[in-house]
Amino acid sequence: MSEKQFERKYKEDKPVVAICYDFDKTLTPDDMQAQGFIQSVGMDVGEFWREANDLADKNHMDGNLAYMYCMKEKSYGQLLLNRKTLADYGAQISLFPGVEEWFERIREYGKAKGAIVEHYIISSGLAEMIEGMSVAKKGAFERIYASSFYYDEKGMAVWPAQAVNYTNKTQFLFRIEKGVLDVNDPGVNDSFAPDEIRVPFRNMIYIGDSDTDIPCMKLVDSYGGSSIGVYSAESCDKAKVHKMMREGRIRYYAPADYSEGKELDVLVKSIIDRTVVEFALNNTFFRCKKETEAFDRENSEEGRRRLDLIGALKNSRSFTSTHTVIAQMMKIDRWDDDEREELFSVALQNGQVFSILRDEDVELFYKTLLKKVKSLSKAAQEVKKLLEE
Repeated sequence: MSEKQFERKYKEDKPVVAICYDFDKTLTPDDMQAQGFIQSVGMDVGEFWREANDLADKNHMDGNLAYMYCMKEKSYGQLLLNRKTLADYGAQISLFPGVEEWFERIREYGKAKGAIVEHYIISSGLAEMIEGMSVAKKGAFERIYASSFYYDEKGMAVWPAQAVNYTNKTQFLFRIEKGVLDVNDPGVNDSFAPDEIRVPFRNMIYIGDSDTDIPCMKLVDSYGGSSIGVYSAESCDKAKVHKMMREGRIRYYAPADYSEGKELDVLVKSIIDRTVVEFALNNTFFRCKKETEAFDRENSEEGRRRLDLIGALKNSRSFTSTHTVIAQMMKIDRWDDDEREELFSVALQNGQVFSILRDEDVELFYKTLLKKVKSLSKAAQEVKKLLEE
């Protein structure tokens, strides 16, 4: 069975700033379920959450699975629990000041500064309700990582498809880091060189409101990113953000007012400005590092041997000499990215090599090279296609 091909994102020529948000109490003043859904099934909000929490405690059950089960059970005979119903309740969610205009405004600010700003939701709430919001329908979010239901052939919610809790939230940060965004893509476990990372953690901003965001906040902070705790501008209750600051969980805090010119707006724009400068400095660092490595390689005995063999293959004018050079190359385990790229170009440009590309030894050599390439260049893709025909 062929492996599924997932759409992935790769490093850009501009810095990518990923702003990741919790949802409840971060973008909206209350839990999303408490803004219409719970009331529509005839329950008091406090009563619903007590029942869901008791169910989780008594059955050693994940709290998110428990509330999703309660939503399904309590809706029976009251309403149709399908995507449309949940999206309709999502459309009723009230947001903190400035949220409606925030995402596009910050994206445009980044663009003006030479950065790509992407917004991600990482929430234990329901994806279907978030998707029902006007800002989501306008394309505010690059991805919504949240709990969701599986629906049967009639469109009814019958089982959890995803359950996002505070500990497994961190996996999505690694997906964003590597550009491996699909939740089923195993490429999230692949190793990437530092200069190939699409969104380094230092380019991430995580905005949340409570202890459930701590694993994500701590991870982002540990690798040089920025975690921001928010609190209600109306109540001005800073107890949670003071606790997180005291314990070293966040780097900044601000009122949850996303309006232009407010404290949070100024803070995030300052982080974007800094990221643009750091991107340029890191590019200079990687260029200097790569140049030094190339110099050391060319001036080492092994490096000179590899370069000599590449030159011999490039200038080969007979099948016999090509096979001889390939046999020597097969004894070398390490080829760097530039050398592999040169070898792919030789395979396409040298008629001797091109003509015997499907010979057993030549084919094995190039297939081995291809296995060690993380991102295929145009030349590598052409060689791969020729070998697969």
